[in-house]
Amino acid sequence: MPDNQPPYMTLRPIFEELRGPRVLLRPYTLADAQARHTANAESRDHLRPWEPEQAAAFHTLDETRDWILRVSADWLLRKRFSMGMWQIETQRDLGGFGLHPREPDGWSIPAFSIGYWVRVSEQGHGYVTEAVRLLTTYVFDVLHAQRVEIICDARNTRSMRVAERVGFVQEGRLRNVWRYADGTLADEVIYALTPTDTWTYSCKADEPSIK
Repeated sequence: MPDNQPPYMTLRPIFEELRGPRVLLRPYTLADAQARHTANAESRDHLRPWEPEQAAAFHTLDETRDWILRVSADWLLRKRFSMGMWQIETQRDLGGFGLHPREPDGWSIPAFSIGYWVRVSEQGHGYVTEAVRLLTTYVFDVLHAQRVEIICDARNTRSMRVAERVGFVQEGRLRNVWRYADGTLADEVIYALTPTDTWTYSCKADEPSIK
């Protein structure tokens, strides 16, 4: 554990929100249940190949509220951080992000993994790329990460292009790591950044506002 880290996990500082030119990242609250439920319902078929568990969830508002309470507890315990991605001007729910310490003990390095999805009607606008840049900048600058990684299904070319646009380095491909619903074996591609890599760091317009 770095010398400047507090001894209790719950006392480790973490942002309340990250604000870029167009997108806002923040933890979910119960007030977001309807928006989260609607975004997931719209994107269920799109998510099914890549996130089958998420595609199978959020069928009711109560199920969504229960999920929000559970991920809020994880946030407080600093186990993992599930957050919404919101369009600043319209306050529309654009999709979701996840940040979690890399197993088995990412806080001790520190090393983190980022995951993301965008609702079908908001694809192609660059929101995810902006949000990945915001979150990666925060993780390096504030959490002093020594490694940040993105792991994508090898057939999910949209997610792979996001990682590549930001400048993540493709480190390898894991073969036959899980099965699709039809029984086909799936591969995953690993991207990562370390502090010594050259990447598309936040330019002046994209510097995050942190609370």
